[in-house]
Amino acid sequence: MTAKRNLIVIGNGMVGHKFLELMVAKKCNEAWNLITFCEEARVAYDRVNLSSYFSGKTAGDLSLVEPGFYQENNIQIYIGDRAIAINRDKQTISSGNGLEIPYDKVVIATGSYPFVPPIKGKDVSGTFVYRTIEDLEKISDYAKSCKTGVVVGGGLLGLEAANALKNLGLKTHVVEFAPRLMPVQIDDAGGIVLRDKIEALGVKIHTNKNTSEIVSKDGKVIKMTFADGAELATDLIVFSAGIRPRDELARNSNLAVGDRGGIIIDENCQTSDPNIYAIGECALYQNRIYGLVAPGYKMAEVACDRLNNSDVSEQFTGADMSTKLKLLGVDVASFGDNFAKTSGAKEIVFTNAPQGIYKKLVLSEDSKQLLGGILIGDASAYGTLLQFVQNRITLPPYPEDLLIPPREGKSIGIGIESLPDTAQICSCNNVTKEQICHAIREDKLTDVPSIKKCTKAGTGCGGCVPLVTDLLKSELKKAGIEVNNHLCEHFPYSRQELYHLLRVNQIKSFDQLLHQFGRGMGCEICKPAVASMLASTWNEHIMDTPHTGLQDTNDRFLANIQKDGTYSVVPRVPGGEITPEKLIALGQIAKDFGLYTKITGGQRIDLFGARVDQLPLIWKQLVDAGFESGHAYGKALRTVKSCVGSTWCRFGVQDSTGLAIELELRYRGLRSPHKLKSAVSGCTRECAEAQSKDFGIIATEKGWNLYVCGNGGMKPQHAVLFAADLDKETLIKYLDRFLVFYIRTADRLERTATWFNKLEGGIDYLRQVIIEDSLGICEDLEAQMQHLVDTYQCEWKTAIQDQEKLKRFRHFINSDQPDPSLMYVEEREQKRPATEAEKEKIGVAEFR
Repeated sequence: MTAKRNLIVIGNGMVGHKFLELMVAKKCNEAWNLITFCEEARVAYDRVNLSSYFSGKTAGDLSLVEPGFYQENNIQIYIGDRAIAINRDKQTISSGNGLEIPYDKVVIATGSYPFVPPIKGKDVSGTFVYRTIEDLEKISDYAKSCKTGVVVGGGLLGLEAANALKNLGLKTHVVEFAPRLMPVQIDDAGGIVLRDKIEALGVKIHTNKNTSEIVSKDGKVIKMTFADGAELATDLIVFSAGIRPRDELARNSNLAVGDRGGIIIDENCQTSDPNIYAIGECALYQNRIYGLVAPGYKMAEVACDRLNNSDVSEQFTGADMSTKLKLLGVDVASFGDNFAKTSGAKEIVFTNAPQGIYKKLVLSEDSKQLLGGILIGDASAYGTLLQFVQNRITLPPYPEDLLIPPREGKSIGIGIESLPDTAQICSCNNVTKEQICHAIREDKLTDVPSIKKCTKAGTGCGGCVPLVTDLLKSELKKAGIEVNNHLCEHFPYSRQELYHLLRVNQIKSFDQLLHQFGRGMGCEICKPAVASMLASTWNEHIMDTPHTGLQDTNDRFLANIQKDGTYSVVPRVPGGEITPEKLIALGQIAKDFGLYTKITGGQRIDLFGARVDQLPLIWKQLVDAGFESGHAYGKALRTVKSCVGSTWCRFGVQDSTGLAIELELRYRGLRSPHKLKSAVSGCTRECAEAQSKDFGIIATEKGWNLYVCGNGGMKPQHAVLFAADLDKETLIKYLDRFLVFYIRTADRLERTATWFNKLEGGIDYLRQVIIEDSLGICEDLEAQMQHLVDTYQCEWKTAIQDQEKLKRFRHFINSDQPDPSLMYVEEREQKRPATEAEKEKIGVAEFR
């Protein structure tokens, strides 16, 4: 057996990790000892979506490494250790922690570093770069005491950084040396439209600005001065003025490097030393550094094949630098020959300045081929246009129809079926149409998330997701699989459509809805779903006639059934705040009825073991003591958890308990597609765990940060920052809109996190609907919530006052006797249901 050779990968960024993934996928780790140096304190993470860290994503969310990946595949990783020297004569790598490891082959994937212009004062306190999670943590901490922030650099990363500062609540400026934003991707006309669009969002743009000095006072930045004599006051500066390749290892080991930096590689990604390869942003191919992740992934693939003597003849001969991004909520895309440098190229330009839209197509001299283009404000056609360029598809007679609504209402967009199998759908991960279609057919995939997981398509920038969706629909149609979103066989509508019909047509009963829009008798799917819709629209008592026979057992008896057939009693404790008198009342009621008691994670007290006939008696005493229903039995708001906030805590900056109580009392009883949980934290220490809730609020010095669509449970998901530094009135207004919009549009039994993950346009779309009122429905959303608030009733208080409702609470229709099968044993000084074996012992003892 041939001994394994050492392959050392220097750098554990996105490209370095992709290389290791490819080696494992091709089982090359069976022939190589894979060793990698990771300079940062954490393993590879998604730098493309780094800004989402400010929207609630954690370092764990951004990680690219599946748990156990390195251990299970026998990859030796040195975390927090940097390779500092390559001894090409001895063929060893030395590290900052004193390691010296022999190598047979080396792959350098050290990436790049942020370029900081040589400006006087560039190193004073309050100046930062925007490259790593640690950089973002430092910016976030420093920004807490700032009002104004400036980003130096108006390119892709600069605008990403500006969005981050804006999300931190700072008055934000962008300073760009060039005469326009994004000078590498867009032209002058597009730059004007983009500037107007971004300034309308509250970010001030300064172009043609040459910074001469950063002025500080008491060691902290206070302003910038420019060569034209102008000044700009600021508390914080982020440099994002481009990148430079990290090639110091190559220079120090006498590998060939470019005049302006970068490790020179050939088509096989080999350096001037055949035992050393370079991939990603540290590599220079034909005097060009490729600063996007897709070319880096392509290099990783080529190097992997070469190191394993693959028969694949593919080489790295450059890469498509097309890109589609959403910057500060604005769609921007450029592709192909976007500046019309090809000889004889012609341009078609469409501008709609009031709407902030700019589109340009670059055509060949004979107007038959699309060479490239620019899209600003509306990049929905990006995927289709890119396919025209990449596959040299002949243009239609009127190419302008690709930009604007076509004549006579006819669509002339390219059909997904007409693309060749070799068409690259996902450029980030180099996934072709054939690979996606094969996965759909062979693995019987029926949704886009499954395709992403299986093929990696759509997991990079996300620009290809519309095409992936079209491929899925096409393949399912070919297979004769009908894909619909009908609620069930009795209603040929989705839950969203059915909710709309119920509300618009003022339908107030299941029978009426079934008669007008359904068929048959209904089922266990549609009945409780419609009951929830009726409750969240008209807010009538859940035990009244329109709901009769629709609810499951929990709603029918206003309590959660337990494993032994008894029920739990959960009174509401708003915000977790409770008086000693109420605590004593709970304890006395538990003693009187022999109930098991437990404090829940939602900061209230559950009472277990109540027989159905005891429920009204228990609740009569609870209502008399000032309690009301906690709705633990329904798909409704459960709790709004809180910390003590500024009332008691020395770290608290706002009254989190007071706000939690106000929100819980406002939204109590709110029925929704799934249960809702919330929390309010009084400071960023986050003791109430607000970012794991369906909606969570965190106090700031300036107000409240609102997070939405988080989730605990089986698939935890962090909530996303929706809006920052809100006053209480605005916060409640946004919450009213958000909750009703979710109730109207989610599927049955769909948590807010799942609903959000499927929402096309994600957080930007949600902000447009809720904050900007892009659909023109916010007034209606607010009115519906106010109706629900105004018509609230404690369901238990109403039930114990109605003799007809009380008749339900019996174990047997023809007898008032309790259930004789209930048996208990004592454990930890409380009772619990007996197991079957214990019941048998109890029964034998009683018989004796």
